[in-house]
Amino acid sequence: LKYQDEMSSVIKNKSEDVEKLKIICLGDSAVGKSKLVERFLVDGYKPQQQSTYALTLFNYETKLNGKKISVDFWDTAGQERFSSMHPSYYHQAQACILVFDATRKVTYKNLNNWYKELRQYRPNIPCLLVANKIDVDLGVTKRTFAFGTKHNLPQYFVSAANGTNVVKVFRDAIKAALSYKQNPTDFVDQVLQELEHLGNTEEDLIHITCKTEE
Repeated sequence: LKYQDEMSSVIKNKSEDVEKLKIICLGDSAVGKSKLVERFLVDGYKPQQQSTYALTLFNYETKLNGKKISVDFWDTAGQERFSSMHPSYYHQAQACILVFDATRKVTYKNLNNWYKELRQYRPNIPCLLVANKIDVDLGVTKRTFAFGTKHNLPQYFVSAANGTNVVKVFRDAIKAALSYKQNPTDFVDQVLQELEHLGNTEEDLIHITCKTEE
């Protein structure tokens, strides 16, 4: 009976574990990546400047299907001006929000470079394509962008200025990231997932053994 009580306690503790996710934002400078994150989080975010890698982390906590989720949104903090990101920026990311400025063609053309680099480091994670600043010209919402179609990416027309579709983008990104983490298709991610599960199992086993021997 005591063993069953401890097992119930362990199961309860595991159900209360927080699932941690990493979602990165990519795109040219001044396309509105930071503004989009801030618009989504409003006053509930905790910006943390990481000067070593020239990035800013925005932490956001929520619940999805009854599970606690802690999301770190990684923003480039100007590093994208060098047209390349440090490899650590991509490390263990579960989803990407790829942004371009709907009013500046050059930011759309440069999507190829960002996407190529993304797939170099994270070949299989979900990527959401975002056309920002539609408030400047609503006519762009009637267009179909070939880049998204070519790479089979979900496309969103948003405005960080007035909030159009911002919440939907980030909620969809969180769902996609969680789905990928739970069902990774990359071999390295699969190994990391197994190690994570193994670590939890070993801790639980030690906990149960110690308690039942009292």
